[in-house]
Amino acid sequence: MDYMLDYLPLLFSLFLLLLSVKYYIECIMKVSELMTKNLVTVTQDDMLDKVFSHFYFRSIRHIPVVTEKGTLVGIISDRDTRKMLGPKQKSYVQKDGTVLTVSARKVRTIMRRKPITIGPNDKAAEAAVIMVKNNISALPVVRNKKLVGIITATDILKAFVNLSNMVQQ
Repeated sequence: MDYMLDYLPLLFSLFLLLLSVKYYIECIMKVSELMTKNLVTVTQDDMLDKVFSHFYFRSIRHIPVVTEKGTLVGIISDRDTRKMLGPKQKSYVQKDGTVLTVSARKVRTIMRRKPITIGPNDKAAEAAVIMVKNNISALPVVRNKKLVGIITATDILKAFVNLSNMVQQ
């Protein structure tokens, strides 16, 4: 039993580390630390083929829709495009087997208007709660009515994995 006492300081240190990581995630980590700042955006009048191109070539799943002045007016996701596209489309098969779909529709026809947003100084944990409650996987980040970033469920998961790896080392 005495050998267990030798590990007590180490166990206590690990416990404190876990508490500090939990505290950091829940109380300190800000949206601005996790959000993507170099955004791909489209306007309401852009054609959906531009959206498809961004999804495919940039490997992204959400695109904020903005006015010419950068004001957020909507968001479009890869799921939106898959759900909403009807017969007004053409597909082209590339040499590598990739199918590119081109639509005559504009972004405004399928974008989600007035998306739920969050601020850059809000807690990352709050962003996660909003996403879970609303069954969404991305939040545009807005400061003074201007789009400044986007935070996704993947961004939050990556932060969790990174912090978990720190704890394990």
